[in-house]
Amino acid sequence: MAGARLFKLKSQVAPAADRPLATHLPIAQIWVDSGVFHLDQLYDYAIPQLLSEQVQTGVRVQVPFNSREVEGLVLRRSPVTSRAGVIRSITKVLSPIPVATESSLELITTVAKGWAGNTWDLIRSAIPPRVASVERGYIRIAAPGSSKSKESARGFIFAPLIPHSDPELQVAQSAVKALARGSVLLIAPNEALTQSIAQHLQELDPSIPILHIESSTGRGERYKNFLIAMNPGPHIVIGSRAAIFAPVGNLRSIIIHRESSSDYFELRAPAWNVRDVAMIRYESEDVSLLFTGFLPSLDIAALIDAERISYINQRLELSVRAFPSLDGALLPSRIFSPIRRALKLGPVLFIAPRKGYGHLACAKCKNGALCDCGGRLQVASKSSDPSCFQCGKVYGDWKCKWCGESGKYLAARGIERAGEEIGRAFPGYPVIVSAGGSIHRKVSGNPALVLSTPGALPKSTTGYSAVVILEGLTFFSHSDLRGDERARELFFESAGAVAPGGEVLLCIDENHPIVPALARWSPAILLKRELAMRRDLNLTPYSKSALLICENREVTQLLDGLQRSIQEGRLPQSVRVLGPSSSGEGNAKLVLTSNSEDFQKVVEFLHELSRRRSMAQKSPFTIRVEPYSL
Repeated sequence: MAGARLFKLKSQVAPAADRPLATHLPIAQIWVDSGVFHLDQLYDYAIPQLLSEQVQTGVRVQVPFNSREVEGLVLRRSPVTSRAGVIRSITKVLSPIPVATESSLELITTVAKGWAGNTWDLIRSAIPPRVASVERGYIRIAAPGSSKSKESARGFIFAPLIPHSDPELQVAQSAVKALARGSVLLIAPNEALTQSIAQHLQELDPSIPILHIESSTGRGERYKNFLIAMNPGPHIVIGSRAAIFAPVGNLRSIIIHRESSSDYFELRAPAWNVRDVAMIRYESEDVSLLFTGFLPSLDIAALIDAERISYINQRLELSVRAFPSLDGALLPSRIFSPIRRALKLGPVLFIAPRKGYGHLACAKCKNGALCDCGGRLQVASKSSDPSCFQCGKVYGDWKCKWCGESGKYLAARGIERAGEEIGRAFPGYPVIVSAGGSIHRKVSGNPALVLSTPGALPKSTTGYSAVVILEGLTFFSHSDLRGDERARELFFESAGAVAPGGEVLLCIDENHPIVPALARWSPAILLKRELAMRRDLNLTPYSKSALLICENREVTQLLDGLQRSIQEGRLPQSVRVLGPSSSGEGNAKLVLTSNSEDFQKVVEFLHELSRRRSMAQKSPFTIRVEPYSL
């Protein structure tokens, strides 16, 4: 029988170094793409002497992590490590070209902290994927010491867009003016607007260097322009949402065009937004910050009211007339004459609140028609069968679930039905519909009936001789907190498309406050009234909010835990927990609100909650800090 072996403790022994380490600042602090939420932190790695010249801030490297090799991004170098135990070495440098600066890395760190997010998720948004073929032809230009003006560039301004002029031309002119001081970073909500701005820039000055860093330019072109943008310039860098993180060389101005757009809110975690990231850059960098829009969002309006942002006043007047619809008609009777006069001069724009043909209701009991899934039934054309807006199911033999009758009634007109009615009312003119999958970017100055839904408004080469907003109150009937803000923006944007001398015709009660606001081209009274109401109710922008989405089976336990944390002082006393309410697909949501002073503590609490769930290998929560709307 074999005797028992002696028990020996394993000792952690550092492996023999296969390569000598760097003699100067031999430790690199690196963000590692671990793929695990709770392992999101800086890690120390030793720098081999062979790689020492290449390892610098913003360089991509490959490092060992657990039992695999992963990508990392160098944040800084230091002389010693603060960690005990074995320090592993960088395996190789993936690219010697820095893709970030100290300022851009600090920005990423700040945003990750402010939105309870994972740093590497932000790196994916902020830095385009590497394209090796692009790097082979890239030449990095060192910034000269005197590249910036001695005069500070700082300025924080909201400049309202004015009517009778192309909005994208206005922002292009602002960018050209700002280029005299240094590089300009210009952000627009979507590709159509960035392309329009770039076209105007070329028309203003063909020699202006323009760099697009948006996904629509193609992976290679985007990465190439991103690298060139880091050179001193000056140049104008144009992009959509993610371009706000771009480390632009000799940056002196940031312009956010149409700042109230919902497209500026990132949908993926950690769900940051362009406006707040731009304001962080303004606080930490020597840049001016210009917001444009037909009117400011409530967040910016609150800063204007507090005199933290300068507001450029515009003294303008428009011809605005209101025509209430007393009998539910699409076009009130008195509106026909001004439309006929306008059609003799050029195109007339009609803004309709809904796309499609119409929503179905019972002709007898007037109850709305619903699908088995709960979605509303719509009718695509006069002769088509009803179908579900949500799941697409077609009802060839539809009958009302309430009274059993089969008579159909259109409870709400879509733009297709509105086009039929308007075409019959004004025969002999072409009808152009811009909505859904058929969006027109431009129309000529010839007389025509142009119908558009919000967001699909075509530009007219001469401006519209009249702008008609149909069913005006419908735009103000949305239940979320941004509903009225979107409606006001739509009214001002649509009215801004009118030609000099043209009329704005509103199908709305003449006592509605939007009427005088448009006539004076001043939203001040509307904004101050809503800000006062929100201040009294402690709603955004005077409070901060975070949205938490989890599975239904966990929401009760989560709610109890949050309320207990408030009682025990782990969450500030100003925190209120609203909900739970359904979020669809078996999920529920909770809303946490607090005052601005305590909100960072709420974010840190939610981040730590997510870390602990990740450590316990539980399903993650979805966290949205300061979501677009509630």
